[in-house]
Amino acid sequence: MMKRLYIFHFFLVISVFAQAQKVLKPKPGYKITYNRSADGQPKGDRNPIIVIVSEQQNLLTTQSIQSSGLNYPYEQSVVAKPENTLFQIANLAKQSQIATADSAAIAKQVFEFSNETKLILGYTCKKAKTIVNSNTIELWYTTDAGIKAAPTALGQNLGLVLEQVRNGNSYITATKIEEVKTYKTIDVAHLKLTDGLSYKDLLWKSRFTTLSIFNDETINFMDRPQSNDSIFRFAGGTVIARKVKFPLWQSNPNVFVDLTEQSNGDAYDRTGSVFIIPTDKSISLMDALKSSVKALPVYDNGNGKTYQGVVATANYSPVIELMRFFTPFGVGKYNYLKLKDKNWADKVYYRQDVSELFPLMNGKEVWVAVFIGNYDKGGHRVSMNITLHHDRQEKIEKDVLLSLFNSTNVMEMAGQEYATMFSSEKGLEVSFTLAKDVKDAKLRYITTGHGGWGGGDEFVPKKNTIFLNGKETFAFVPWRMDCGSYRLSNPASGNFETGLSSSDLSRSNWCPGTVTNPNIIPLGNLKAGTHTIKVAIPMGLPEGSYSSAWNVSGLLMGTE
Repeated sequence: MMKRLYIFHFFLVISVFAQAQKVLKPKPGYKITYNRSADGQPKGDRNPIIVIVSEQQNLLTTQSIQSSGLNYPYEQSVVAKPENTLFQIANLAKQSQIATADSAAIAKQVFEFSNETKLILGYTCKKAKTIVNSNTIELWYTTDAGIKAAPTALGQNLGLVLEQVRNGNSYITATKIEEVKTYKTIDVAHLKLTDGLSYKDLLWKSRFTTLSIFNDETINFMDRPQSNDSIFRFAGGTVIARKVKFPLWQSNPNVFVDLTEQSNGDAYDRTGSVFIIPTDKSISLMDALKSSVKALPVYDNGNGKTYQGVVATANYSPVIELMRFFTPFGVGKYNYLKLKDKNWADKVYYRQDVSELFPLMNGKEVWVAVFIGNYDKGGHRVSMNITLHHDRQEKIEKDVLLSLFNSTNVMEMAGQEYATMFSSEKGLEVSFTLAKDVKDAKLRYITTGHGGWGGGDEFVPKKNTIFLNGKETFAFVPWRMDCGSYRLSNPASGNFETGLSSSDLSRSNWCPGTVTNPNIIPLGNLKAGTHTIKVAIPMGLPEGSYSSAWNVSGLLMGTE
């Protein structure tokens, strides 16, 4: 009895194996389903790759696209036979499609073959290996199926690829082969083709929302700056501003500020700031920009000077800094100052994540501005975008964002006082009132020290101390030691007998040609009521006509 069962089991295995090993024919066609996994676990998206194999072409798509549950943009690939031309087709929107073709992509693939075998879906598969962008790709393919196909562009000419493995732990594995009598092919002959680089660029940009804020605008100093119907120029032309309508999002996107800068005449490193002008109270910076800095409330800490528009009051909110940046020494305009083995950058590119500030802009019309402090007729040229990227996280709690202080004198060229209030023990102090409790409060704090001579605070490390309600809550020394990394953005930087360049020198939290990152300082849970934050910095004493200053900005963040 046992012998008969054994013989029956043996013939059953042979029968199943023979059925699985059958030779497939491209007519009428086949649908091959591939699942993705990593480290033995299915990939989270659970969206299988689908390959439709026919006599004319292989269509590489996904289950979600095939089921018409379309989320734009989506991309499919076609391998046209017998030429093996690879077509990439992207639908950016309902009536927007782009495509590109590469006749050499498949033919130029190079593989290393081994004698290893593996059984997949009943087929004996051989292994081919290749390297793509430092990733090891292993393809398990069979030549017994009678058709050629693969889940990606790799290995389309090897045979039927039933598994692709990247770096030994990321798998794309065939789980099902079905005969299909009817299927839709893509008419590649009527595609409107573009070059490969343009295709990639258009597809990439379609995946996020881009708000163009400024395009090749000049920020310079002049007696009578000229505004137009959309771009406004203030403070002798050193501030440009415009109203921007932000889309309303129900989720929390990732938000980035992108800014490019190039010298248009000014050879020096300058303070720059991208900021929002709050208009939620009776006085705003717009009042001062349109009339005079005298329109701003003043801060007086007893050191003999008054500082306009620095701290929050009952009727005024300081500007909200999105990004602090610093221009390099003359990038672009002064690239003719040649040094051996130095290939100067054409412009400088700044990019800052400002996602935590998006609730201030979400669905609103907001004044967005850029400041670069300079007294040069040519000044600087800038372009700026804000990009919004889906992260698919739903908004859960109500955000609290409260502008507390900003000592950067963005109206410097219109008479706004430099931030020298730290010469007094009181430093910078602001009181604010919370109507409700705030959970997990944080201070978004940006600080840079200035005073461009040997003994100035620009070149001397100074401790910044934050006090909350009279108690020290955070202290650090803001200092950048990597400034020499940006030498190729600084063609007009002065060179010293020591062999150093001015742009090489370490500074108080900034370098010419860089962004200064915010510090996110935990404050704990805050009860409803009035609180006081103080910033103390042991600012250096003036020397002759030179004096130091500290540009600091602070925004309270939390949730109700």
